[in-house]
Amino acid sequence: MATPFNPDDVLSLPLMANLATSSADGPRNSPVWYIWEQQTLWMLASHDSRSVVRLQQDPRCAVEIVHFENTAGVLLHLGLRGRAVVEASDAARFKRLLQRYLGPDEASWNQWFIDNIARIDRPDGRMIRLQPDSVFTNNVSYFRSGPQLAWPPA
Repeated sequence: MATPFNPDDVLSLPLMANLATSSADGPRNSPVWYIWEQQTLWMLASHDSRSVVRLQQDPRCAVEIVHFENTAGVLLHLGLRGRAVVEASDAARFKRLLQRYLGPDEASWNQWFIDNIARIDRPDGRMIRLQPDSVFTNNVSYFRSGPQLAWPPA
């Protein structure tokens, strides 16, 4: 019982996405932070991450994002499919992505995390760009209430 919804309802939230790629050993899945800008999904990466290496060998991928609030009865599934491109990181976009997950006040960010993991000025930083060929949405929020009370409220 597929019930579509506006993908922006999920893409606007700081949720975890799952990036699915292919390898010689079979499918692989990686959790990623993302930002949705200009109909493009941008995901964090590094020049030597396994996801980047796999995408450079085979750019076909899928991204799944699920917004689930059990007590509220919200269950939204979003799938994006297409061919990803690995690009040098854009410092301004990277900063917007970090603000999405860490908050707008940079002074409150964990300095160790910024210095060691998420350096904005990292010269070898990469971002994975996906302009999806297809987008799938399924609102199954009726799992608690039935379809007449499903999210979003009328």
